[in-house]
Amino acid sequence: MEKTRFERGQEMLAQIDGAGGEQVIRALADIAPDLGRQIVEFAFGEVYTRGVLSMQERELITITSLLTAGGCEPQLEVHINGALRVGIPADKIVEAFMQCVPYVGFPRVLNAIFVAKRIFSQRTAQESL
Repeated sequence: MEKTRFERGQEMLAQIDGAGGEQVIRALADIAPDLGRQIVEFAFGEVYTRGVLSMQERELITITSLLTAGGCEPQLEVHINGALRVGIPADKIVEAFMQCVPYVGFPRVLNAIFVAKRIFSQRTAQESL
């Protein structure tokens, strides 16, 4: 039996974002449950499950897109963790952000770098426990 878009999306969300992604969906449950469902079904059940791009490529595109949009630091935090989770090394994340400087400017890149710095520190602290 073929899985529904929601089931495919839940699996993909868990694979990429783990608990962070699920927390976002749960946070929407009491105010905008349909938005949470749409995120799971469309973004993760449709877009992320397409072929051609690897999960690493998808997450690299996602974090640089969020950086470029600006004002997306909470989503950037979730997806930087996702990028690390799918095997993108921290130095590659930083380098991808550096590549954005000429196109979007220093303020947005700095915001993303500081989000990444916080996440890298948190993960290092967790690993040392």
